[in-house]
Amino acid sequence: MKFNLNIKSVSQIKSYNKKSARIIFFNEKDDIDNSLANLKIEINHPQKLQLLDDKISEIKIWNSSVPELTIIKRIKIDKKFTNDFFRNYFAGIIQSFENQNLENIFIPAIVYSHFTKYFKSEEYFYQTILEGIYLGNYNFNKYLSKSKKPSKLNAIIEISDLKLSQKILELTSNIAQAIYFTRDLVNEPANFLTPIEFSKRVKNEFRKTSVKIKIFNEVELKKQKMNAILSVGKGSSNKPVMIIAEYKPKVKSKYKICLVGKGVTYDTGGLSIKPTAGMLQMKADMAGGATVFGIIKAAEKNNLPIEIIGIVPAVENSISGNSYKPGDVISTSSGKTIEVKDTDAEGRLVLADALEFASKQNPNEIIDFATLTGAVAVALGLFTAGVFTKNDEIAERIKIASQETYEHTWRLPFWDEFNNLLESKIADISNLGPRWGGAITAGKFLEQFVDEKIPYAHIDIAGPALNHDLTNYTKDYCTGFGVRFMFEYLKEITNK
Repeated sequence: MKFNLNIKSVSQIKSYNKKSARIIFFNEKDDIDNSLANLKIEINHPQKLQLLDDKISEIKIWNSSVPELTIIKRIKIDKKFTNDFFRNYFAGIIQSFENQNLENIFIPAIVYSHFTKYFKSEEYFYQTILEGIYLGNYNFNKYLSKSKKPSKLNAIIEISDLKLSQKILELTSNIAQAIYFTRDLVNEPANFLTPIEFSKRVKNEFRKTSVKIKIFNEVELKKQKMNAILSVGKGSSNKPVMIIAEYKPKVKSKYKICLVGKGVTYDTGGLSIKPTAGMLQMKADMAGGATVFGIIKAAEKNNLPIEIIGIVPAVENSISGNSYKPGDVISTSSGKTIEVKDTDAEGRLVLADALEFASKQNPNEIIDFATLTGAVAVALGLFTAGVFTKNDEIAERIKIASQETYEHTWRLPFWDEFNNLLESKIADISNLGPRWGGAITAGKFLEQFVDEKIPYAHIDIAGPALNHDLTNYTKDYCTGFGVRFMFEYLKEITNK
């Protein structure tokens, strides 16, 4: 982390310390002169004019004799304003403070009533501020030989309702820790995070919790007839496993959901080998699996009253004399056979066995997460996940939850006519369709291994799971996409 962060709330900030920054927000509804006077901030005439200029949104006043930094941010609430404003702003601010030798950040009260149009509640409004601080504080520097020990930084936020603030602080801290866990897994180099090491880290993370972890090793995978997972993994000296995490709440739950995640810890493409440029980010091909465990961690830490089963097949798609080949026919645990037309379409193969297993758990619904296709990024860009489902209720819940957290999703067609593109003359189904509609045919392939009576959605996170330039908190590292919106999604289910 950039800082050893300590966030706390107070009902009133009474004094400011040295080596501190304070961040003051104004918008068009505020009387700036009176507000500055109340906060005992003196700025000179040119700075006032600058602050009132539509072209200037922020000024910084540095008092070297104290020392103290005052940042005055003018908010223009217009069509460009979003519910991600405070999250994104505070993520950027935290990042900018890394080398400024500050010890405290003070955030005087921000008036929620000005922003009710954009946030579902006052609680969530403040939650976005805290999320921004946590997300901006993330880094992944464990392999830098000269990485420095993070300095302590106190962030003091003024919230008049202390009972509400303590609830928000605990909730957001729990969510942040879950996102950190997901991001750490995805950012880990593949030479360190093998399938077995992946399972060990998950097991260790949940060791002192109510979440039970089961690991299917190679022997158990053979027993379960999970030949798709075994076929993809047999080209590597790092053997495949399937990781199962079971969370049961303290209170009896009437709802059970299965979350399935692609856990390919590295993907060379197999014998259908990728070019070097295509391999550079393939350590992140297990992002779907990491997302599943992050969601479960957030749910467990916050005691969500919903039963969750996480299922992640973890494999390395490598190359050797044992590698599976284009033209092979694989029999899956469901009994269905697959013609392999491309060994680089391996994610859907391992998910086939995992989804069959998920169906056997008789859940109320199944959702999978996978960095499955480049085609989805071609269609939707790098910061949007594709949603594929026939179930309108699931689609709507995903849409609402992802809009609240500013994690972009978009529902794409999922018509049965696309099944025709996966026909094989020598097996029940092919693992690859034609070039056109590649993200959709990938999802239709997965659907064949889900019990048709169980509501199902596939979420292709190939774009937004990786770093991109949409926000300050997604630029530098793999993002942990999906943990926040799925936590809101599960909360909504429990409120039904």
